[in-house]
Amino acid sequence: MTSLLLFGAGGLFDFDATLPLMALQVVLLTFVLNALFFRPVGRVVEEREGYVKTSRADAKQKLAEAEKLESELKEQLKAARMAAQKLIQEAEQDSDQLYREAIAVATADANATREKARREIDAQRDSALSQLEGDAKQLGDLIVNRLLAAQ
Repeated sequence: MTSLLLFGAGGLFDFDATLPLMALQVVLLTFVLNALFFRPVGRVVEEREGYVKTSRADAKQKLAEAEKLESELKEQLKAARMAAQKLIQEAEQDSDQLYREAIAVATADANATREKARREIDAQRDSALSQLEGDAKQLGDLIVNRLLAAQ
């Protein structure tokens, strides 16, 4: 009896021509909605997915290029630092060499000046001694002459 109430004429489920009509409406509505809404939305979603994929690929490529450039710049910086250190060492060596040469020249000049002054002093002393000897001889002769003259 319950089956008659559920599936019979005027029951809960009536199997007349409305069921195929409703099924046809659902299928037709599905095609219409698919054509009008779901395909365009699907295309937009697919386009965005493609854009995101290409953007990610481009970003990865640019990141790889940036990392490569970074490593190259680090190498260039390292080379520049080494070159700068080499230049600094060469400049220090050159300045040290110039300092030693200047000290050597100054020492040579000082030794030459000291030797010249010693020669001049020796010459003046010899001159003074010879003059002193001449004066002493004259004084001795004068004393002898006065002593002889006084006797």
